[in-house]
Amino acid sequence: MNNKELVLVLDFGGQYNQLIVRRIRDLGVYSELVPYSTTIEKIKELNPKGLVLTGGPNSVFASDSLVMDSRILDLGIPTLGICYGAQLIAYLKGGEVLSAETREYGKSEMSVKPSPLFKHIPEKSVVWMSHTDYVSKAPEGYEVIGFTDSCPVAAYGNDKAKIYGVQFHPEVVHTECGNTVLRNFLYEVAGLKGDWSMRNFIGDMVGKIRDKVGDKKVLLAMSGGVDSAVAATLMHRAIGKNLQCVLVDHGLMRKYEVEDIVRVFRDGIGMNLDVIDAKERFLSRLNGITEPEQKRKIIGEEFIRTFEDYSKKSGKVDFLAQGTIYPDVIESGFGKAALIKSHHNVGGLPSVIAFDEIIEPLRDLFKDEVRKVGFELGLDKSIVMRQPFPGPGLAVRVIGEITEEKLELLRDADFIFREEIRKAGLDTEIWQYFAVVTDLKSVGVMGDMRTYDYTVALRAVTSVDAMSADWARIPYELLAKVSNRIINEVNGVNRVVYDITSKPPSTIEWE
Repeated sequence: MNNKELVLVLDFGGQYNQLIVRRIRDLGVYSELVPYSTTIEKIKELNPKGLVLTGGPNSVFASDSLVMDSRILDLGIPTLGICYGAQLIAYLKGGEVLSAETREYGKSEMSVKPSPLFKHIPEKSVVWMSHTDYVSKAPEGYEVIGFTDSCPVAAYGNDKAKIYGVQFHPEVVHTECGNTVLRNFLYEVAGLKGDWSMRNFIGDMVGKIRDKVGDKKVLLAMSGGVDSAVAATLMHRAIGKNLQCVLVDHGLMRKYEVEDIVRVFRDGIGMNLDVIDAKERFLSRLNGITEPEQKRKIIGEEFIRTFEDYSKKSGKVDFLAQGTIYPDVIESGFGKAALIKSHHNVGGLPSVIAFDEIIEPLRDLFKDEVRKVGFELGLDKSIVMRQPFPGPGLAVRVIGEITEEKLELLRDADFIFREEIRKAGLDTEIWQYFAVVTDLKSVGVMGDMRTYDYTVALRAVTSVDAMSADWARIPYELLAKVSNRIINEVNGVNRVVYDITSKPPSTIEWE
């Protein structure tokens, strides 16, 4: 992206860091998250037009504090520090940072002074605070431009150096004028034009793929979900018949899923698509496995080995392509981010593979951006708005040991849930909805007879980018109808529950 305007977001481990990237992109400027330890040489090479230093849990003066190379602040790049980032700039530039006796968390009213950073912002507005340390004195040459009753330096800046720090979080919706602050930084302070759009992304990525692949062959893992569908269409636009799509039927697909994928992509779009029956291979490896991370890593390895075997039989294939997206990368561990769960196409990959390289054209995109790319590529709404389906498939929706009985039960229950959601017209309102077979059996009564059967959990969430999600408020009448159908139509189930947990603290998937 060296030919595009780029804003680098230096990651200091804060909870809102990916959201900062999203907000900047939404404002029309391409942004990437990079570790706080990125060298000054690397930053010069990337040639960003702006820098944002994120929040984080550390204290700037603690022994384990995360400190970047201070010379980066002397490169003449417009810079915005947020929360910890603001404290760090002040600390490195000779200001004063202190620890408060109690943490300030929540909404505060901030008063501002005239500044390019606060253009079109009222003299008083509500901001969101989340910090223990605070800037008590701005560095020499920096002016205090914002304050609250409890925070004497809520914002400060140096107009000439184009370096600013804000103690509040402009990236969260609780800050009334947060988007305006970020917009001002991009356009008033950094003087950017804003050239990031999905149409531009497609043109750039198609060119990159053609340059990298040339006349070589690419094997793409097709799952049927929106990510692999958009990745496949993007790759097909770039290299046409040199793309070979492969669907691995690992025995963990939803009901009628394989047939639907073939109908849409092979028969409809006309892509090269082969289906590999690998049910026995995967299920035998998963036999007796109950630990979620182990399941994911087994599936990740078997995916690669299956593709390698296919490649050997069909002739030399140089590249493997996948529909990896940004949340996959983050959750699989990025920089200082904790490993939440290994995604089969990121953290679950074996260390040695028989391909020259893995191509992931959507790796830097959030889910909503992937959908925008899909529409720009001309894909039908039924494909672009298809709810996400995890690469490990139903394996992460069967709690405990995976058995044929549980899988068949899950397919039927999941199909009923999805069918009723669609009939109710909620399929475009709810981000993701599916059933889970728990490892719990309980006593029930059916037809005056005692039963001891499985509990099925229903999960439905609303979200924008999968980084956070809220449970969907499905009407009780609809939940009752789904529950009744599952109990009456699916053998082996005598109890249905609904998951009302948001992300965080939970993840969307149960495993």
